Amino acid sequence: MDDFRHIIPFFVPIIAIVMGIAVGMLGLWLDFQKKTRMFELHHKERLLAIERGMEVPPLPAEFFSNGRKSQTDARSSSLRWGLVWLLLGLAFAVALLLNDGPEAASWALLPIAVGIAQILYYKLDKPSVDPAAGK
Repeated sequence: MDDFRHIIPFFVPIIAIVMGIAVGMLGLWLDFQKKTRMFELHHKERLLAIERGMEVPPLPAEFFSNGRKSQTDARSSSLRWGLVWLLLGLAFAVALLLNDGPEAASWALLPIAVGIAQILYYKLDKPSVDPAAGK
């Protein structure tokens, strides 16, 4: 056992990497299985409707969205992330200014610029008008 003590610290990153990849692959496989099952069930429903002479229901929009956010969600998301980046940059600027001086604090302009860009995108992006909402 004493011969293997120097090898044990190398197992931690190896196991972490393998488990991280395994968890990601498991998530992809489970998502694929769920989508496959949904399409099978919808296909069986359509076949039964055709056999009975009923009108075939259209495919729901959720089948094609693939979990993506709508335009309004993307717009509010850009505001949220813009504020996060802006405040994070300001916090870094204050911390670096107090600890290392103004020269180091200039690096905080990068997250501040990203935050301002996200907020500008939120302001300049026109909200889409939904014809079903009657606006």
